[in-house]
Amino acid sequence: MSEDKKSNGAPIIELKNVGKTYFRGKEQLDVLKNLVLDIPEGSFEALMGPSGSGKSTMLNLIAGLDVPTSGTVRVAGSDIGQMSDGERANWRATNIGFVFQTYNLMPVLSALENVELPLLLAKLPAAERRKRAQLALKVVGLEDRMNHFPRQLSGGQEQRVTIARAIVTDPKIIVADEPTGDLDRESANEILNLLDRLNKEFGKTIVMVTHDPAAADRAKIVRRLDKGAMA
Repeated sequence: MSEDKKSNGAPIIELKNVGKTYFRGKEQLDVLKNLVLDIPEGSFEALMGPSGSGKSTMLNLIAGLDVPTSGTVRVAGSDIGQMSDGERANWRATNIGFVFQTYNLMPVLSALENVELPLLLAKLPAAERRKRAQLALKVVGLEDRMNHFPRQLSGGQEQRVTIARAIVTDPKIIVADEPTGDLDRESANEILNLLDRLNKEFGKTIVMVTHDPAAADRAKIVRRLDKGAMA
């Protein structure tokens, strides 16, 4: 984890006239419509809006999990729509950290082993993978839980393991989809404090989808999406 990366104010995420359309049978669903958005490097932004407004779709485009139907999505200097599936997978592995509402931890692996998983793609020596995973768990305050399995952890601790896994590759951007949705208020506050620290101390750009006003209040900027457009 590199520290003290200062924002230069330049956009690290640029959406220009972005549209996303799905088809359900013959029915056309326009989920995003001519979306224009710039997010500066080092920002912590929350995205709110009613269910079905296109929040998760927008997050998937920023994370390179999907491509736009129209317009341009540029993230960390790369045009998402111009990459092949394989190129996008490699790009995600080095640029994006994922935090979801469901923790998606492997139950048969320890916390340390779960955090190591993204590093398997990097072809690092085992000792280096372990060192980096230990550091990530230390950053999230779980150095004393490294050998615990998910069933031995609380929900808040599981989410912290998920965040450690998200940051172990030292990505530029963290995308978080309802990261506190399954947590009680105390655990949610701990996760929000951690995201705030990753933003301020480590300079991570964070884009968080949330329904929780208390979570959105922790962001520097709150954006609202409604019917596929910025409200």
